[in-house]
Amino acid sequence: MAISMLVSLVGTQMQNAAIDWHVWVLTRSPLALGFVGLVRIVPIVVLSLVGGLVADRRDRRRVLLVTQSTMTLVALALGAVTLLGRDSVGLVYLLTALTSAAGAFDNPSRQSLIPRLVPENDLPGALSIMLSTFQLASIGGPALTGLVLAGAAGAGPGPPSHAHAGLALIYFLNAASFLAVLMTLVTLKTSGEVVRGEGAPENPLASLKEGLHFVFTTPIVVWTMTLDFFATFFAGSMSLLPIFADQILRAGPAGYGWLRAAPGIGALLGSVWSSVHGVPRRQGRVFLWAVAAYGATTIVFGLSRSFSLTFAALALVGLSDMISTVVRQTVRQLVTPDALRGRMTGVNMIFFMGGPQLGELEAGFVASLFASAALGASVAVVAGGVGTLLVVAFIAARAKVVREYDWSAVRPSA
Repeated sequence: MAISMLVSLVGTQMQNAAIDWHVWVLTRSPLALGFVGLVRIVPIVVLSLVGGLVADRRDRRRVLLVTQSTMTLVALALGAVTLLGRDSVGLVYLLTALTSAAGAFDNPSRQSLIPRLVPENDLPGALSIMLSTFQLASIGGPALTGLVLAGAAGAGPGPPSHAHAGLALIYFLNAASFLAVLMTLVTLKTSGEVVRGEGAPENPLASLKEGLHFVFTTPIVVWTMTLDFFATFFAGSMSLLPIFADQILRAGPAGYGWLRAAPGIGALLGSVWSSVHGVPRRQGRVFLWAVAAYGATTIVFGLSRSFSLTFAALALVGLSDMISTVVRQTVRQLVTPDALRGRMTGVNMIFFMGGPQLGELEAGFVASLFASAALGASVAVVAGGVGTLLVVAFIAARAKVVREYDWSAVRPSA
């Protein structure tokens, strides 16, 4: 399953990177780049709770078959309209939103299925392997995107028609990549049926209320989600990378691809280390320090005018983010009963994805306030890093449950 997910995720990461470049080519507007985050998060906010509910009431494998097929069709549509020159920023936004809508159902079912595939004691390692797969895709996908865009005639910023061939090819490759996951899901022997506990409510609204009650009455879940949301809201700035690559570092589409891949390289190192060594002790403090490092390295990224320093800073952003991700995902999965995991993941998606995507909008808005897109992008990124550090300091001071959390002390047998 990990191999098929890797193939699919490479395609997805290629498309995500291509969409930001596509919007920049069409508009040359920081605010338009920021709106990519908005159209990605609105469907998540509206549908993720429903997606979590579906994951806890339907066969998760069948849900994944539907969502993966939907995302395949959307990628084909993106490729077709781009190749035919029928693309517009509004249409790119619409198709991006449809992909996010499918993801609102896909992610809860996919994450809820993982604990069914491995013993509980092996869950941290399994999650780290899956995260490693994601990070490999985060490296390969953007790097391939940069190479395709650079190789296509006229792929650099210019008239929109110049970029059609390279962008369309990326979207078609993403559509093809979904076939690997679809084939795996068809042949997967593990049941996706949910084992519901006695007394579980049959009414969908009551079931949703049950999931929300669990999430918001479990302090470690609430606080980690809150920190995750605000940290990524302030530091979310990946959509501005086309500006850094084009106007600040003069690196072109190939350089853009490598900069987009840099966080994945750092995150891969972190996930490999986590898969070998497991979750460290005193996970709460590790989590807080990792998010603080995330904010600090974001500031370095915003201030840098050197390609190599920017690349290194982005790699450290990815490394610190991965450490915090492994800790918080492991804790949430282990404290959540299987019958509630889909709904917990649905709520978490609002925080986990809402933070960075709304952060992209915030960063784009701040950058648009300046006459120079380059200056505005730098100010937006640095201010976001400072905001992240302030949030970490606040939660470290107020949330003792996070500061002193240690899973081994809670469940020594785990």
